[in-house]
Amino acid sequence: MPAPNEFLPVKIHHEVYPGIEPSKFVGTLKGKVVFITGASRGIGEATAIAFAKSGASLFLASRKQETLDQVKSDIISAVPDVKVGTLTTDVEQHESVKAAVEGCVKEFGKIDVVISNSGTMEDFTQTIAQRDPDVWWKTWEVNVKGSFNVAHYTLPELSKTKGYFIFVSSMGAQGRRVGASAYQSGKHAINRIAEFAAMETADDDVKVFSIHPGGVMTDLSKVAAKELAAVLIDDVQLPAWAMVRLVQGRDDYLSGRFVSVTWDLDELEEKWKDAIISEDALKNRLALPLAAQKA
Repeated sequence: MPAPNEFLPVKIHHEVYPGIEPSKFVGTLKGKVVFITGASRGIGEATAIAFAKSGASLFLASRKQETLDQVKSDIISAVPDVKVGTLTTDVEQHESVKAAVEGCVKEFGKIDVVISNSGTMEDFTQTIAQRDPDVWWKTWEVNVKGSFNVAHYTLPELSKTKGYFIFVSSMGAQGRRVGASAYQSGKHAINRIAEFAAMETADDDVKVFSIHPGGVMTDLSKVAAKELAAVLIDDVQLPAWAMVRLVQGRDDYLSGRFVSVTWDLDELEEKWKDAIISEDALKNRLALPLAAQKA
């Protein structure tokens, strides 16, 4: 029996397209406060700048103060009037995340949007039997526990503002690659956590997305660049501006679901919105034999 198809037949983008054109969002997030982890490089930095250009104030959390200082300087150079707060944060340590969230609320009074972007990746060269157990678990400590810690402390703040939470996951969550068990299973867990977070905060009108940020060549993805080189072809501005669009309200029907930023969001809405809602799609389920599904 063939494996179930896990790819939507929609137009795929590798760079910014009309549906997420930056000029559409100028000033749309004025007065909003965005809390971003893993903000000091790559996708996190590009996302911070995109939200700043859209009018938001930023609070950046990352492990090293020197990189936070550099990205803050870069953001202010791009958007001189933006307000930016920072705090060194280790997402593996829940008290560190708590301090960052409290620091953001103290500085700005609230949180409207959370981008949980901190992550790590092992090289894809060793099987479960070969991988050092501590190395394998470290990936889960950062990717899964870290994401939980961020959600644990920020969701109560988002409940006050009817805000948005975006987990940066991966299409790898839907795949099975030899040697990638820690990374791919961890991202799969994040997708499920996103479903729970959306369900548990629905009464407070919090919207939660789990996204594939595209195949972007970053310092993180270089770890597995040899294995992934063929798919690391997306521009870093693609996930940045797709995330800006996701918090505008138009795509709230995708809350609690997995979304790839490479999908054309206009086409997704036009052709698939009704089916996604009626079939409660873009969520993780056990693939049963077809006969069992019809029984």
